[in-house]
Amino acid sequence: MQDSGLRRETPVVLVTGAARRIGRAIAMTLHAAGARVILHCHHSCDEAETLAAELDAVRASSAAVVSADLLDAAGLPDMIGIAASTFGRLDGLVNNASSFHATPMGSIGAREWDDLVGTNLRAPLLLAQAAAPHLRKARGAIVNIVDIHAERPLRDFAVYTVAKGGLAALTRSLAVELAPEVRVNGVAPGAILWPEDGKHFSGSERARIEAQTPLGRIGNPADVAGAVKYLLLDAPFVTGQILAVDGGRSLSL
Repeated sequence: MQDSGLRRETPVVLVTGAARRIGRAIAMTLHAAGARVILHCHHSCDEAETLAAELDAVRASSAAVVSADLLDAAGLPDMIGIAASTFGRLDGLVNNASSFHATPMGSIGAREWDDLVGTNLRAPLLLAQAAAPHLRKARGAIVNIVDIHAERPLRDFAVYTVAKGGLAALTRSLAVELAPEVRVNGVAPGAILWPEDGKHFSGSERARIEAQTPLGRIGNPADVAGAVKYLLLDAPFVTGQILAVDGGRSLSL
């Protein structure tokens, strides 16, 4: 598949955290491009099942759901096994699922570390390791969703920043480890969707971020999804790269 990305046969792609927000957009974009998608969920499985039904209505037997807690390291190989057996192959892995919350100095303990590093770094590594034999066979690809703050720390988010910084390093390391059969790249979003709980970013802070972004606005999930589609399906000679999708904000941070 080196000559045509993942397009030689109908690819099967596992997207973690696929039920909502950016993950949902990624799954829908890949499906619209012809892929069969495995939608991973944990707390939002009803929404994942609804999305799978919608996608199957567009193209029969083209979507499925797998449920797993990404903090359960021992269960991740089984999750990959289920995903690979659903359609008989696995061509792509998108590590999108992520925990995001502040950890001001003085409040950091093992629980915060385990949650943020577990979802943002350990799970992508273990999933990639378990998926590697399937991806090598398919000459497939991995895309990791990183963050522009992996390179420029966000105040009060030390553990999250460390985890995403590690994911950026893991992306480059896996590109070497899994070459030449498997390509590994990353997408680093800037401000795309504000947290739903309303925490962390006040109205004035949101306005400041938008003003600081050269394109003068935040992005939307489709922007990230399009970048994932490119790296997964349309970039057969690209590996070890992290593409910023941030409206230019990383230029002025």
